[in-house]
Amino acid sequence: MKPAPFAYAKARSVAHAVELLAADEARVLAGGQSLLATLNMRLSQPALLVDINGIGGLDGIARKDGQIEIGALVRHAQAERSAEIARHAPLIAAAMPHIGHPAIRNRGTVGGSIAFADPAAELPACLIALGGEVDLAGPDGQRTVKADDFFKGLFDTALTARDVLTAIRVPAAGSDSRFGFGELARRHGDYAMVGLAASARASGARLNEVRLAYFGVGSTPQRARQAEAALAGGELEAAVAALDTDLSPPDDVQASGAVKRHLAGVLLRRVARQLMESRP
Repeated sequence: MKPAPFAYAKARSVAHAVELLAADEARVLAGGQSLLATLNMRLSQPALLVDINGIGGLDGIARKDGQIEIGALVRHAQAERSAEIARHAPLIAAAMPHIGHPAIRNRGTVGGSIAFADPAAELPACLIALGGEVDLAGPDGQRTVKADDFFKGLFDTALTARDVLTAIRVPAAGSDSRFGFGELARRHGDYAMVGLAASARASGARLNEVRLAYFGVGSTPQRARQAEAALAGGELEAAVAALDTDLSPPDDVQASGAVKRHLAGVLLRRVARQLMESRP
């Protein structure tokens, strides 16, 4: 199929993009790896595409005030190669090779993945696991939203129709930071049947501040809070058992809910080992 007719405008700045988004049925175009597919299937029929690729300053990666800031237009491939991300945000570095295929990572953007909020995508779960935040620009100026408050429902976020996502930030890894990542997919590059992004802080042989963010098991990334508490108490099998309460994955084309819950436990055992062994 071909897309329905639409108008096109190239934004000169973030402020100009916000101005253009005042039009009815306007959508932001960044990497386009999700949007173009939905356009071609006519699942999306915007009246105007606002191209933000020409806006300067949205493609940087920098350490600022104990955080790593990743601009919205940073391509997945750029993040995958970044020494700053590898050193200071190793969870994101670990997730990058699992995102699609090289052609997709060459065009897809970090901001686009967060804004699209596919519940089976890797980066939203990483942002939750790291306790990150999202910068948004809108008609009333700039605002910051915590990751835990950003994802509202299926493909639904704190973004309004007139907002532009400009950057994400996550705490820079310290000497006591621990990370783990795993996913199970039918083929490499496919969306995961179940995935898990995790972070913690080490205190001797124990883990504190455990955050377990599952993806592919609900309409948004899912925190497994009872499993977090059990894992922080050193009880791995109790943490796995707690997933029966924490997660209620629906049946889908990938697997049944029961299979997904079993795979969630498999991943927790694997990722728990990574948390005990990883170093930034």
